[in-house]
Amino acid sequence: MPVDPRTPILVGVGQFTERIDDPGYRGMSAVELATEAARAALADTGADASSVAGAIDTVFGMRQFEISGPMPATLGKSNNYPRSVMQRLGGNPARVVLEPVGGQGPQKLVAEAGAAIVAGDADVVMIMGSEPGSTAKYFADRDDKPDFTEHVEGQLEDRGHGIYSYIDEYTVTHGLTGAPVQYGLLDNARRARLGLGVQEYRHAMAELFAPMSKVAAKNPFSSSPVERSVEEIETVTDDNRMICDPYPRYLVARDTVNQGAALLMMSVEAARRHGVPQDKWVFVHGHSDLVEQALLSRVDMGASPAAVHAVQEALRVAGLGVGDIATFDLYSCFPFPVFVASEALGVSGDDPRGLTLTGGLPYFGGPGNSYSAHAIAETVAQMRNAPGDFGFVGANGGIMSKYSVGIYSTEPVEWRSSRSAELTERVAALPTVPVTKQPEGSGVVETYSVRYDWPVRTGIIVGRLDADGSRFMATTTDDELVALMAEADPLGAKVVVTSTDNGNRAVLR
Repeated sequence: MPVDPRTPILVGVGQFTERIDDPGYRGMSAVELATEAARAALADTGADASSVAGAIDTVFGMRQFEISGPMPATLGKSNNYPRSVMQRLGGNPARVVLEPVGGQGPQKLVAEAGAAIVAGDADVVMIMGSEPGSTAKYFADRDDKPDFTEHVEGQLEDRGHGIYSYIDEYTVTHGLTGAPVQYGLLDNARRARLGLGVQEYRHAMAELFAPMSKVAAKNPFSSSPVERSVEEIETVTDDNRMICDPYPRYLVARDTVNQGAALLMMSVEAARRHGVPQDKWVFVHGHSDLVEQALLSRVDMGASPAAVHAVQEALRVAGLGVGDIATFDLYSCFPFPVFVASEALGVSGDDPRGLTLTGGLPYFGGPGNSYSAHAIAETVAQMRNAPGDFGFVGANGGIMSKYSVGIYSTEPVEWRSSRSAELTERVAALPTVPVTKQPEGSGVVETYSVRYDWPVRTGIIVGRLDADGSRFMATTTDDELVALMAEADPLGAKVVVTSTDNGNRAVLR
């Protein structure tokens, strides 16, 4: 079908992975990893790479861990990550953007770039991301540390890291300083709602993730291409140690990776002008981008209405049903986001279509904010191999705080807008739970995690006060309560909480 020449299409995708056991491992920087992926995306267009690079007018860059908060970049960094990459490619875009923290970012940016192309505000757009976690670990205790500091002149729209939209002084004081403990609260809240036991739920998580490892084992871009059985994933061993309850290591996103990904979008008229073959064109049929309520405000911390709306809205925009979808890649930093999205779709972990194309974040790799760029790249490649099929990408950010969806196909379609802003307002208007920040008295454990990554095994508690039902957070190193949390099941346990100058403390009552 003929389409409007301003219709946005994906025309090039690229990925790069450097494993520490690879011959000639270099320990590359974020800029170098993104450059390799961007070169691959330019080559993937089938057009003249240097000509396309010179035509890129807009670049969106994803933040790495080292620039995702107040922590220093120990090996140095570029002051303008997108322009450092573009300099190496021979491009000089009019506009470059550094996106805030959030794993939904790549998918959200596909929608933003598409809208800009339709409006005539952009014509050739690069979306890129990379994560040099392996490099940081490799050089941490070495004397021959490289210096990746770069100073590049030119415009940069830095949208800020935005990390404090997910966490604040109260949650940090009570131990929510990493993704495993944050998602541990969510998975245990979901377990509470379902009424499942600890081992029963761990088995369900392992059953959900084991098929993903099979995909990762065959993916040449995987950081850990090893197939894991359900038993391996659920059994705690020295290698598969507990990180934060309820997760042993094989259920946790693998962040010690060196990976990069890049996506190239154009208008149809630009693709024709640059000679991009039509069999490279992939269209965006559906998209959505929603924001969830703040973590402690949610009535059910084991659910995500925003993610459910996002799944449904993208399908509505595309005019498709779940049965029309040929491939899925559901964001899998931990089981919780996969459970939520798969339930919204009505598919299970043993669906013959599978729930990932990459192999999932614990096995393929979890390159920070840029993982979903890899998911989109894999989806684009699959859609080209099966013209007319539809591929679904679900991308999650924050503490299940933002959820973005994209649906892709070679089938031509003009750009369609979504009701994401309206639906986000609807989610924001849902009932909330009051929070008491300095609680005193008796209460019960609503959800929890245990931090095994601290010098002293510490329980992290979200509870409800008996007096008024308000929610509170507390930590505990009380032997009896921590033993219950780590070795049995504390959901619904009765506690006494007191407020101190350094946060709230809980003990059994």
